[in-house]
Amino acid sequence: QVQLVESGGGLVQAGGSLRLSCVALGSIFRVNNMGWYRQAPGKQRELVAVIFSDGTASYADSVKGRFTISRDNAKKAVYVQMSSLKPEDTAVYYCNADVQRSFGSSWSVYWGQGTPVTVSS
Repeated sequence: QVQLVESGGGLVQAGGSLRLSCVALGSIFRVNNMGWYRQAPGKQRELVAVIFSDGTASYADSVKGRFTISRDNAKKAVYVQMSSLKPEDTAVYYCNADVQRSFGSSWSVYWGQGTPVTVSS
């Protein structure tokens, strides 16, 4: 069983900052890409940022320059530092990870349960 556990969401004023954390727990051999997505009310889930196994990252245009994704491979964790937050960043944020549970097994994508972020104007 693999679980992704997120934390760090909450209520913040516009212009403020939040740091979200996500750790992968369970029987895991290796983690490849890790990422953050978000889903605002009435909208589809969208990619926020992804970080690859080599440490390189890619961001949605809407968060470039404001959000920074990072990872700790030893902890099987991924983080996103969110700064200069805007009301339009309000959403439930989900982490995901591409996981191999044992040597030679197939890769599967797992999702966290989501953590809400509300940015007030």
